[in-house]
Amino acid sequence: MSRNRERARIPVRAEINVTSLVDVAFTLLVIFIITAPVLQGGVDVALPQGEVGAIQASDQHIIVSIQADGSVFLGDTQVDPVNMEGILSQMLRANQQDAVYIRGDSLAYYGPVFRIISAVASQEGVAVSLIAVDEMP
Repeated sequence: MSRNRERARIPVRAEINVTSLVDVAFTLLVIFIITAPVLQGGVDVALPQGEVGAIQASDQHIIVSIQADGSVFLGDTQVDPVNMEGILSQMLRANQQDAVYIRGDSLAYYGPVFRIISAVASQEGVAVSLIAVDEMP
């Protein structure tokens, strides 16, 4: 019985060591913070600067990108600008969208950008929005 009495005198401390859990959580947080901008993807375009507002985040936006060399991308897929009207009409019907966002490179010539704007404008009931970078104060 002396053994049981000795055990009864020792206080029981029921603590959980969460230090390693916190370390793992912070490590995962840092990894997600670093990789999140990389996962956004898209076509690299040097957008012009100006006083602009933010667009609402959605996966359903139809985004057309025009690079400085005049190549045109619908989302991440390169398309022929000549067939843009037909491609846009199919995309707009499939996604039931009423707006197309155009990301024109700041060094792109006006001609290719204007052709895409006119292709979007030819679609009935579709708004054209140009994407730019907010000016640095």
